[in-house]
Amino acid sequence: MMLDDTLEKHFPRLKPEQKHALAKLRIRSIRDLLYHFPARYENSGPTETIASAKSGTEVTLYGTVRKPDIRKTWKSRRPIAEAWLEDASGKIKMMWFSQPYIAKTLHDGMVVKVSGHVGGTGTKIYLANPEIDKSPVMPEEVQNSIFKNQDALLGDAQGDILIPGLTPIYPESRGISSLWFMHAIRKIFETNMHENLGDPIPSKILMHYNLPSLSAALVFIHAPRRLQDAIAARKRFAFEEVFALQVALQQRRHALLAKSALTVVVDRDALATFIASFPFPATRAQMRAIDVIIADFEKEHPMLRLLEGDVGSGKTAIAAATAYLVATSLPKGRIAGTLQVAYLCPTEILAKQHFSTFVSYFKNHPIPIGLITGNECRRFPSRVRYEESTKLPRAAFRKMVANGEIPIVIGTHALIEKSLSFKYFAYAIIDEQHRFGIAHRQKFATKGTVAPHLLSMTATPIPRTLALTIYGDLDLTLLDEMPAGRKPVITEVLGPEKRNRAYERVRTELAKGRQAYVICPRIDEPDPAKELALQAKSVKAEAERLRKDVFPDATIAILHSKMRPAEKEETMREFEKGKINILVATSVVEVGVNVPNATIILIEGAERFGLAQLHQLRGRVIRSTHQAYCFALPESFGQITRDRLKAFTTAKNGFELAEYDLALRGAGELAGGKQWGVSDIAMEALKNIKLVEAARAEAVRLIDDDLKLKYHPDLALRVSSADREMHLE
Repeated sequence: MMLDDTLEKHFPRLKPEQKHALAKLRIRSIRDLLYHFPARYENSGPTETIASAKSGTEVTLYGTVRKPDIRKTWKSRRPIAEAWLEDASGKIKMMWFSQPYIAKTLHDGMVVKVSGHVGGTGTKIYLANPEIDKSPVMPEEVQNSIFKNQDALLGDAQGDILIPGLTPIYPESRGISSLWFMHAIRKIFETNMHENLGDPIPSKILMHYNLPSLSAALVFIHAPRRLQDAIAARKRFAFEEVFALQVALQQRRHALLAKSALTVVVDRDALATFIASFPFPATRAQMRAIDVIIADFEKEHPMLRLLEGDVGSGKTAIAAATAYLVATSLPKGRIAGTLQVAYLCPTEILAKQHFSTFVSYFKNHPIPIGLITGNECRRFPSRVRYEESTKLPRAAFRKMVANGEIPIVIGTHALIEKSLSFKYFAYAIIDEQHRFGIAHRQKFATKGTVAPHLLSMTATPIPRTLALTIYGDLDLTLLDEMPAGRKPVITEVLGPEKRNRAYERVRTELAKGRQAYVICPRIDEPDPAKELALQAKSVKAEAERLRKDVFPDATIAILHSKMRPAEKEETMREFEKGKINILVATSVVEVGVNVPNATIILIEGAERFGLAQLHQLRGRVIRSTHQAYCFALPESFGQITRDRLKAFTTAKNGFELAEYDLALRGAGELAGGKQWGVSDIAMEALKNIKLVEAARAEAVRLIDDDLKLKYHPDLALRVSSADREMHLE
C-alpha cells in the first residue's frame, strides 16, 4: 500500500454512491484519506444526545446536517428554513421561522454544533430557531486553547483524563459515513504504512514547539485514547499546513526578489508638485505609504507590497502618485519613452471609475492614460480634444501599448491576456486584491520579461493572521488615517416597524440636494413556482415600489450585473452628474463607486451580507465631508443577526470589524477557504496570531538556509502539494 495509490486499488468493493461521495469530498488516494480528519469526537460517557433531548429544555447538540430545505407554513405562508440534525442516537428536526436564507447556508453532511430550545411534544419535538456553529469543533471546545504560548505551542498536557470509547465523527457526504471512514483508516493503520512516512516538519521545529511526529499525529487524530492526544494532533496539522503554505510563498518571494527591476527615477520635487495638485491635502498616512513605496523603487529588486487601507482612506491617490513617478521615468539608456504602469481592477465599473479619477489627477500633466476592458479601449487625451478621452479599436490600442506610447494602462482581466504586451512594464498595481486569486497575482507580476514592482491594494479589512498567511510573500503597509474633515458614518439598524425613519432621512438628504443608494440582495423577484420561500427584496421590484409609494417625486434608477455594459455606464454617468436621486442596486456598487454627493445608503436584507461586505457598502457614502448615514434593514432578527449587526454599528473601523468577523464566523467563511485551498483545520488555526507568526518565522529562516529545499525532501513534497492547493502552479 502506497500513499498515492487510488482508493479503488485497496477498497475494490466501493459502491457507486460511495465513490461519488468520496469524489465530492475530494478523497481520491490513500494520502487524501489519511488527511481527511475528524471534525469532532463523541464518547460513550454521559453527554447530551438527540435521544436525550426533552421538550421545553435548552440543549447543545453535535451532529450532522441532513436535508436542508425551505418551505412555507400552510396558513400564514410564513417562510421556514428547516433541516434534520443526526447523531448516533437519532435525529431531530430544526426549524428557523422567517429566516429562509439559513437553509442556503447549510449543506447535507455538514458537521455542526447546535444550541437552542426544544419545542413540540411527544415524538414530534424540534429545535426552534437554534444557533448553529459551522466550525469543526469538539464537544469540549478545546480549540480555543490553540497555541497560547509561542515558545511552547503545545505545552504539557494538564489533567490527562482517559475517555473511554472516544469515537471520531468525520465530515460526511450522502453515501459515505463516519463508520466507513473509521474502518478504512483502521485498515491502513494495520499495514503500519503511517510509521514510515517522511515528516515534512523538520525535527528541530517539532522539538522546539513540542509537536508530535507525523506518524504519531495521524494515530492521535484518527484514533485518540485521550482527548489531549486529539488536541495535540490538530495543533500539529494546523501548524504543518500554515508552515508549508508559508514556505511556498517565501520561495516565490525569493524567486521574484532575485530578479532585477527596471530603475525608477525618483524626482521628489516633481512628485511634491503632482501631489499638491490633488483636490485635497494628502494625509500623513498617505505620505508615509508613498515614502515606503519610493524606498522600494530605489532598490534593485522588485517591490512586493500589500497596501491595506479602510474604505475612503485614499489608496487611489497613492496609486496615482507612485504611478506618476514611474510614468515620468526614462528607461535606462534611453533619451525618449517612459516606463509603463498597469492597474488591474476586478470589475468594469471600478476600472472606468479609476480611469476617470486618473484623468482628473493627470489633466494638467501630459501623460497618456489608457483603459482596456472586455468591451472597449479608450485613450486620454483625445487627439481632437485634449480634455476628453477617445475610443480606440482593440488592435490599435494593443499596438500603442506594445510600442510604449501609453505609459499608464488601467483595466480588468483583459490586462492579463497574452495578446496585450508592454514595452517597458515597470509597475503592476492590483486593486481589491482579495477579488483575485494568488495565481492571478503571479501571472500579472511575471507578465513582462523583467519583474515589475508590485503593489496590491485592498479596502476589505483583513485580520492580521489572514494577511500574514494568504499574503505571506508581501510586505504589509497599513493606511490607518482618513482624509481631513471626514465624519464617521451614522449607522443604525432598523426593524420593519421603523423603516419610515430611514425614508424620512432620505427625504431630508434629497431636499439638501444629496443622493442616496438603496441596496437589495437580488435582481429579480423569484418565480413563485420555483422559489417560494426566499423573501429577499429585489432591485427591480423595490425600485418600482419606491417610485410609486415612497418617493414619487424622486428620479430613481437601477443598477445590477445583468445590465449591458453601455446601460451600466450610462446609469453611473447620470448618477455622478446628479441627474439620478436614488440608485437602487445590488452589491455591484460594493467596490470603487465614488460619488461624493451620495450621503445616505439603505441596505435591505442586511443579514444576508458579510460584515466586510456591509462595511464596503457603507463606504459608498464616506466620499465627502458631508455627514453620511447608513441604515441596515434586516428581514429577520435572530440572535446571530443581532450580534453581527451590533458589531457593524459599533466597530470603530474596518480592521476591528474584520477581527470580529474572524472570531464569529471563522476564517474559512471570511476569506473563502475553497478559493485559497486552505483546509478547515488550518482556517480555524488562523484565529491565533501566535501560530501564524511562529510558522512564518520558521519558514523564513528555513528558506534563507535552504531555498530549494535540497536538505528537506519531505517538506519539498508537502510544499508542492500546497502549491497545487493554493492554485499557484
